[in-house]
Amino acid sequence: MSAEARETDGGAQPSGGAAPGGRTAQLKHTGLRPGWTTGACATAATTAAYTALLTGDFPDPVTITLPRGQTPAFALAVEELAAGRATAGVVKDAGDDPDVTHGALVRATVRRLPPGSGVVFRAGPGVGTVTLPGLPLDVGEPAVNPVPRRLMREHAERVAAEHGTVADVEITVSVDHGEEIARSTWNGRLGILGGLSILGTTGVVVPYSCSAWIDSIRRGVDVARAAGLTHVAGCTGSTSERTVVAEHGLPDIALLDMGDFAGAVLKYVRRHPVDRLTICGGFAKLSKLAAGHLDLHSARSQVDKSFLAGLARAGGADEPLAARVAAANTGLEALRLCEAAGVPLGDLVAAGARAEAAAVLRGAPVEVDVICIDRAGAVVGRA
Repeated sequence: MSAEARETDGGAQPSGGAAPGGRTAQLKHTGLRPGWTTGACATAATTAAYTALLTGDFPDPVTITLPRGQTPAFALAVEELAAGRATAGVVKDAGDDPDVTHGALVRATVRRLPPGSGVVFRAGPGVGTVTLPGLPLDVGEPAVNPVPRRLMREHAERVAAEHGTVADVEITVSVDHGEEIARSTWNGRLGILGGLSILGTTGVVVPYSCSAWIDSIRRGVDVARAAGLTHVAGCTGSTSERTVVAEHGLPDIALLDMGDFAGAVLKYVRRHPVDRLTICGGFAKLSKLAAGHLDLHSARSQVDKSFLAGLARAGGADEPLAARVAAANTGLEALRLCEAAGVPLGDLVAAGARAEAAAVLRGAPVEVDVICIDRAGAVVGRA
């Protein structure tokens, strides 16, 4: 899915404050409860650990300030104090979002460094390391994204100032079982090895937001370009990925998990061109793209059988066949009707999807080809 599978930071904010433990009120417009990102949890753990390192006591709950001014409080699940270092841990609450990191234990260990060292970040167990260029972090750096780094640094400096010192510390972030959880994310494909990324731009997880998925698409393009690849593929799922690999022999880092977000791929490639883009997906989904929909999710766009009937007529279908296509129960049924009659509806949908892609690209120097498949992965249309 995404680098953190659905850890998101959309524009919505919690409708109420946070109770101890980082719990939040429901979003009024959805009835769903938002949660907190791994970056927010790591910031809370860092704040508690550094406070304990300086005072001998862990604040519990520990309150932090997020970029948009919210001040959630987090209960501590781990408190460890030793000579020269302290560790605090927070259990991530993703609210009602189906986030793979929900319930994960995020730890921060703060260790004293010599004066003048500043704040240094390290990856502990379960947090990945960047191994490929193209991400907003240098190769070799721990996968703690820029905003969480800034939040942790600011909170460490605030704690230091409150106690009359300077924040010369090493912050090691870890996530229990993070390497195992990361197998459900895009991290391996993006060259983030050894665990999860510590993410979050607002600190808030908005349930069922698409922002994390779209951000992973963008990072996938960035990594492919930085690796010198000139051909990438936007795929709607694992079956279409296998088809593209069989057709073009593309490596993993060239495969963009497009899902339903065709528009996100096309708009980002328009601004950051590659020589060639293959779009591969199920016939029904790509018929939506051909009809002008850039979000292919069934809740936001539907297969238009009247549109398919029009394509069928253009491909030589007589009126009785066109009427049967228009009345079909599913896109696949429409495709099979046309196949039986020798009408190349799959190719016509692929051509329509390619034309729509070209319209979104607006003349960007990107050559596009489209492959339509059925549910078994058989190619049923090309353009």
